[in-house]
Amino acid sequence: MPKVGTKAPAFTLPNQDGRKIKLSDFQGKTVVLFAYPKAATSGCSVQAKGFRDNLAAITKAGGVVLGISPDPVAKLKKWHDKEAFGYDLLSDEDHAVLEKYGAWGEKSMYGKTYFGVVRSHWVIGPDGKIVDEQIKISPADSIAKGTACALGKE
Repeated sequence: MPKVGTKAPAFTLPNQDGRKIKLSDFQGKTVVLFAYPKAATSGCSVQAKGFRDNLAAITKAGGVVLGISPDPVAKLKKWHDKEAFGYDLLSDEDHAVLEKYGAWGEKSMYGKTYFGVVRSHWVIGPDGKIVDEQIKISPADSIAKGTACALGKE
């Protein structure tokens, strides 16, 4: 699992249109990468819409936003188009990248234990090193902390 100050693990994943997106495509930019459990659910919508609503400021500061989940491309496409996110949603169906980043783990709900996405975000600096890492964070805190860090305010 990467830590603040270390190089972010490289990845190549399909976006909502099936186009391959590489982390290295954004070298020289600040990347806000957020992990969410499931497209179009309440908490995930709060997080994704919050980053959408801050996208103009993040872009103006030289950054980009990427969302990542284990949802299939078709589901991401439907949600992306409905909500007009303006940034890419990445499909990690085998959760290999989520595991590399430490955002796949044991969870429990209603007394049942299962494995799934641990809501998280990382801010990756223009040099490819992680400058902020938040594992197991609420949607509202993810938006506030991730955006502030991307804008150099934290």
